[in-house]
Parts: sequence; structure tokens; C-alpha cells
Amino acid sequence: MLQVRTPVYIISKGRAYNPMTAKIFLKHGVPFTIAVEPQEFEDYAKVIPERFIARLPFSNLGLGSYPARNWCWEDSKSKGFSHHYLFDDNIQSFARLNGGNRKYNYDPAEALKALEDFADRFSNVAIAGFNYAGFAMKTTKKPFTINTHVYSGMRIRNDLPYRWRLKYNEDVDLCLQALNDGWCTILLNAFLIDKTSTVMKMKGGNQTELYQNNDEKKKALKSYSLQKVWPQYVKVVRRFGRPHHFISWTKHFTQPLKKVKANGAAS
Repeated sequence: MLQVRTPVYIISKGRAYNPMTAKIFLKHGVPFTIAVEPQEFEDYAKVIPERFIARLPFSNLGLGSYPARNWCWEDSKSKGFSHHYLFDDNIQSFARLNGGNRKYNYDPAEALKALEDFADRFSNVAIAGFNYAGFAMKTTKKPFTINTHVYSGMRIRNDLPYRWRLKYNEDVDLCLQALNDGWCTILLNAFLIDKTSTVMKMKGGNQTELYQNNDEKKKALKSYSLQKVWPQYVKVVRRFGRPHHFISWTKHFTQPLKKVKANGAAS
């Protein structure tokens, strides 16, 4: 078994009936911590060994996932780790993309180890993560993309001065916080995560608190709330038949990766 240096966290709510990401890690022997609200601890303990479950010190805040995300950040930091992995709870599988060919049900330990080994070659990577299998086309040739949005499986530096803070599009906001200050992000295409679409498919998560009755007005609110914070980068346009945020990542963020020299300094 490959040893992953970075602690793995999963945030989950209302999905003790099918904790997909946790099942993958259990199957492949990858240690993790799944952070759940205290009223749901017993439900999760029926399907996940208790040693992998952490009780959050709050419940039903109605703020979305960002308080739980920040708790994972602080927990890993308090234990002396330099980074932490954070995953959503609806990852079906990991995949390997090589020359347009995909190998699903890939060993997550190998994917995690590959990501941290690659990201640690550089001194200025704030966030690195895995692209969605549905977003990586057969024609995708680049093994990674820099300075873009990182999604539901990410490795985050613990010494960053930022935190999760938005109710909607919180992952976009965190990436923008880092990129705006000159850090880089890495999105791997060589290794992918296959995430289940939760809209109308999986109960739990943010579906009840945030996205119930997800009408046109609420969809617009999600996008405009991001534009309000980042007007210099975000425009609300009509995409996919609804109001949606748009960011020209390659236009706004051109900072290069900085290699770490043998003595630990950046080149």
C-alpha cells in the first residue's frame, strides 16, 4: 500500500445511507476522516467504523458546507500537517486518463500520492486537485492545467491565510482568493474523480438546506453573489439554460509555477 503523506477529509451530511467517497477509501485501505454533524454520528457509524468519523461541534447552521470545510482545515493544521485533502461525499470512483484512454476504479492511493508528489515539486501551489471525469475529454492531452478552478477533490496548503467563506460557489471563491494573491492552482487531468451529480439524484448534502426549490431566482442568486465578491473576475451570463458565472481564468491568471530547488528554495 502506498503511503499518502497528506491527511484525507470528507465532509458529509444526510448521506449515511450511501457515503460513496468513504466506501472507496475503505475498499482501498486509505485512512480518512469523515466530518459529520453530531446528530448524525450514529447513523454514519452503522456503515463506517467509528475511528474514521469525527463529530463536528455544530449542526444545522444553514450556511452550506463552508463551516465543516474550515473545521477540517483547522483540525489538520492542529495536528501539524502542512496540507490536507478535502473531498465531497459523492465521489463514485477515481480514474486514470492516458492518451484518451480511461481506467476507472483506479486505486485512489496511487492518485493521491501522484498528486502530492507532483504538487510538492513547486513552492507556490496553494491548491491542487483532480478534474472531473466528465470534464476531461478523449482529446485532452495536457496532464494538468494551472491557475484554474479546482473542484471537489483538492489538496490545500494549511499555511494559507484564506478560509472557506461563501454559502454558494465556495470552491470558486477559495481558488480566486489564492490566485488573486499570486499563488498557483493545479488541476490534474492525468488522474480524475467521477462525481455523481447530486441534483435530483442524491438526497442529503446541500440539497435540502441550499438547493431545495432551486428555481431561476435562486440560481441567479448563486451566481450574482459570487460576482458581488469578485466583480473584477466574474461575469454572470446565460449558460446551460440558466444564469451562470463565467471567469476567464487564462486571461486573468498567468503566474508560472516555481520549481523547488534541491535546497528547498524556489527557482
